[in-house]
Amino acid sequence: MQATRALRRRWAQSLEPWALAPHEARALRVICESDGARLSDVAAHLRIAPRSATEVVDALQEKGLVERTPDPTDRRAVLAVPTESGHSLAEEIGAARAQVSRDFFARLEPGEWEHLTTLLRRLIAD
Repeated sequence: MQATRALRRRWAQSLEPWALAPHEARALRVICESDGARLSDVAAHLRIAPRSATEVVDALQEKGLVERTPDPTDRRAVLAVPTESGHSLAEEIGAARAQVSRDFFARLEPGEWEHLTTLLRRLIAD
């Protein structure tokens, strides 16, 4: 748990140049990965209340990273769709997050890294 917290802290710090909170970055990733998502899907992925997802998407929209469009399959629903800026930022954030992870785990020798990976995969296997 301490290692996870330390990694999360470093990841949150890496978001500072973009003035994004971790939950906003996660929401942007969800929206970009599906190239548009209903607010209920964003809420489910982030494990938050739909009302909270609305607030997160509002913040992303204010920053010009997403826009709302009608869902073509259900005119009662709205999709949060990434803007070009949103896609670009999601890629930058993904690269920064990967670098934070590489730096964090760089203290391990290659054999230790492989052993840790094997153990963690065993723990999360269904």
